[in-house]
Order: sequence, then structure tokens, then C-alpha cells
Amino acid sequence: MTSATTFINTNELPRVQGPQGEFTEILNGELVGAKNVLGTLRWLASGETFAAENLDKHQLIYLMEGRGTIRLDNRDYQVTRGAGVYLGPSETATLRAADNASMKLFHLVVPRIPKQE
Repeated sequence: MTSATTFINTNELPRVQGPQGEFTEILNGELVGAKNVLGTLRWLASGETFAAENLDKHQLIYLMEGRGTIRLDNRDYQVTRGAGVYLGPSETATLRAADNASMKLFHLVVPRIPKQE
């Protein structure tokens, strides 16, 4: 089996301004044929928040740049570059960029693996 490496220049992908900061999908079916995974870069400006949805999927949110707060289970955690949070199915978290700071996040969403009987 031969596989090819795909280079995606994320600087050339269009950013979309949404109610929870800017974002662009960097790993999906359209870009690379991904069937079960969605990867998104997100940018939060000072004071902006991103609330990860309550999904029946696994989520990983990694702080690539900046600083702010991750609210998890009604508790706030101050975070900087390199921090992250794993959310199992049905778990949620809210990320907020600190005042006078910003955040660049990598958000990965993958489905549950069906149980084998």
C-alpha cells in the first residue's frame, strides 16, 4: 500500500469570522478526503470565547499560541501555549482568550469507535 503526503498551506485557506472568533478547516473531506475526522484552526481575540459543543464524538483542543482560560467542569484553568484539553463524548469546555491576549487553537474532532462484540 502506497500513501502520498499532502501538504496543506494553512496560511492560504480562507478564514471565516464567526460568533466565536475566526476559524478555518484544515482537515476535512474536501481538502484531503478525510471521512471521519475534522481538524480546525481557531483564532480568538482578547476576551473572545469558544464553547466546544456537546458532541457524541471525541475532541482535542490544543493551544498553539497565546494565553487564556479553559473552563472545564465549572472550574477555570489558566493556560498558555502547549496546554490542551481532551473531551470525551458528551463533554464540553469553554476557552476564553485573556484580556490583552489572543489564542490560536487546533481543534480535532473524531467519531467514537464502535464497540466490537
